[in-house]
Amino acid sequence: MNKQFAILMVCMGNICRSPTAEGVLRTRLQQAGLDGLVGVDSAGTHAYHLGEAPDPRSCRAADKRGYDLSLQRARQVSAVDFERFDLILAADRHNMTALRAMRPPTSRAQLDYILAPLGKEPPQEVPDPYYGGPHGFDLVLDLIEAASDGWISQLKQWGISQPAG
Repeated sequence: MNKQFAILMVCMGNICRSPTAEGVLRTRLQQAGLDGLVGVDSAGTHAYHLGEAPDPRSCRAADKRGYDLSLQRARQVSAVDFERFDLILAADRHNMTALRAMRPPTSRAQLDYILAPLGKEPPQEVPDPYYGGPHGFDLVLDLIEAASDGWISQLKQWGISQPAG
């Protein structure tokens, strides 16, 4: 990833929550003029769906809000990711535990939660919509949109921004 800063979104199978987070953050970064400075990818802690497209329900919900997930394909987190990415964001505690267990001792990546910018009052975990109805996919989008805006604010506080021109 040839960007100034790189973010990896992580859930279990990389077909619902993390591809949604990747698509939303990527679009919001473009809107903020930061897409040339920040790279975004997604992966899963498990290899359940390697090579598959995101869940069609995630794609439909995202498409209704203007996010295109169609080019993404599921992959599993690898040791290399802990060197390639500056920030690795987990959807929930289960995936955070898995990330901490696979993290090499020399890793430079910071680990946090996708919803960390929302503070402690909203849930710190993105609920898994896989076994539920369409409302779950909309809730995931609501949470991730708000969190993405928070991450963009945080990136700007860290000094990642377009130079004044």
